Amino acid sequence: MNDHKVSPAGDVDYRLLLPFLLHTILVQAVTGLTRVTTSYRAIELDFSVSWYGAISSGYALLPIFGALPLGRWIDRGNDARAIWIGSAFNLLGAIGLWFAPNGPWSLLAWTVVGGVGHIFLMAGHQMFVVRCAGPRGRESVLGHYMVALAVGQMLGPILIGWSAGAAAIPPTEQLFLIASCVSGIGMVLAFAMRPAPDAERRGAGAGPVSLRDLLRVNGLVPVILASVVTVTSIDLVLIYLPLLGAERGLSAGHVGALLTTRAIASIASRLVYARMIAVVGRANLTFGSMLAGAIGFIVMAAPVPLPVMYAAMVAMGLGLGLSIVLCLSNVVELAPVEARGTAMTMRLTGNRIGQFAIPFAAGFLGAAAGVGAILGVTAAGLLASALAVRRALRR
Repeated sequence: MNDHKVSPAGDVDYRLLLPFLLHTILVQAVTGLTRVTTSYRAIELDFSVSWYGAISSGYALLPIFGALPLGRWIDRGNDARAIWIGSAFNLLGAIGLWFAPNGPWSLLAWTVVGGVGHIFLMAGHQMFVVRCAGPRGRESVLGHYMVALAVGQMLGPILIGWSAGAAAIPPTEQLFLIASCVSGIGMVLAFAMRPAPDAERRGAGAGPVSLRDLLRVNGLVPVILASVVTVTSIDLVLIYLPLLGAERGLSAGHVGALLTTRAIASIASRLVYARMIAVVGRANLTFGSMLAGAIGFIVMAAPVPLPVMYAAMVAMGLGLGLSIVLCLSNVVELAPVEARGTAMTMRLTGNRIGQFAIPFAAGFLGAAAGVGAILGVTAAGLLASALAVRRALRR
């Protein structure tokens, strides 16, 4: 990406940005690797579809209750410290999954640990990235950040497909070991993220804004709800695509390639994000991106041949890749400066509630009607949210 064409070169602090982007890639690689591998471990151990949903929901359980206090703490200048703590939990969760006994409760427990690490990391990352640029460079830096997210999300499926070959189930113990090693590297790199200077931290924590006032900010609630739907839909792809592949007789290599296709499409969309938002506008781009994601889910829900599934994943990657950037960017734009950390963790809290409740309900829906029904309901949720947020942003 050519930043000088998007914003003045002096508006981006590359000494902060470059190690931060590398850390983001490592974190997302571990997240994608452990979550998909956990699903394969559940298939390997012949767990029910209901346990599938319960284990996935555990990832979001504790963060639901701790995200808002975390946001207040980060607003006082503790974004780097949140990254340190999150990296430690991320490492602990990966090691726990590697050593976990072959039972649903142990998988659930270590999934919860990984979820705690992830909420610290996401909350810290989303405030730290704002610190990497001034107002003129913000959209460009957010685009960089989301490209790094997509690159990390792509690496996990690539490793799974490489390790599995033509096998239906990849070597889960080996993959959890790789995740533990990558998490260890991320733990070391996390300390390159330094806290803001004292003066800046004091300014960041001044004049707290109440939750009631934040919720009254015009357009913020629909944007947060759009984020919940978008993030949960991405999560459902990671969780249920292995099961859909098993239903349709696809190898783990094809499942990994489908997820990699989605990640590559996400990267492509994010590379042009800053230019597209300038040309199309926030409301139209948010609506169009969520609509493309919904179309991808509708196609995947149908019993289509493999080449059509790849096309659907391209649509899904392009659409959701843009919409997740827009959800973050819209929160940054709408929230008061002194409450950005709180607003972002409100968004993350909504995401975690969705990641807890929706996969849990989807487990029962999948048991009754199959994975295709889960994907169809997800598409309907994306369409409804797209219409709501378009109306709110235009107003």
